[in-house]
Amino acid sequence: MKYMLLMQFSAEQQSEFPPLDTWSPDEVKAHIAFMGETNATLRKNGEFVDAQGLAMPDTARIVRAHGKDAPVITEGPFPETKEFLAGYWIVDCASDERAVELAAHVSTAPGRGGRPLNMPIELRQVMSGPPEDL
Repeated sequence: MKYMLLMQFSAEQQSEFPPLDTWSPDEVKAHIAFMGETNATLRKNGEFVDAQGLAMPDTARIVRAHGKDAPVITEGPFPETKEFLAGYWIVDCASDERAVELAAHVSTAPGRGGRPLNMPIELRQVMSGPPEDL
C-alpha cells in the first residue's frame, strides 16, 4: 500500500521549529543528513517512491479558475494560513503499522541543539482508484 507522509508546520510551532535561517550550520547539516539517511533506508528497504522538500510558503500561489476568464492568481504569503506543508514522502509499505513507524521516525528529525523536532506528520493512504461502491 502506498502512503503519503506530509510534514506540516504551523505558526503556533514557531518556538518548536524556528526558521532554518536561525539554526547553526551544523544543526542544518544534521537535519539534512537525517533526511538523506531516511531516504537511503527507504530505498534500501524498497519502500521509497518519492520525497520532496517544498519552498517556503511566501513563494506559494493559489490559482483558481472557473473556465470562463483567465485564472485568478493570489500570491503568498497568506496571513490567514496557520499551517504550511514543508515537504512529503510517498512510501510503499506492507501495512498501516509500518507506515506509522515511518511517520514516527520522520517526526524525530533533529532540530536546534540536536533535539528531536517532534514534527506532526500527517499520514494518508494513497488511493489506487475510486471506492468500489461507486
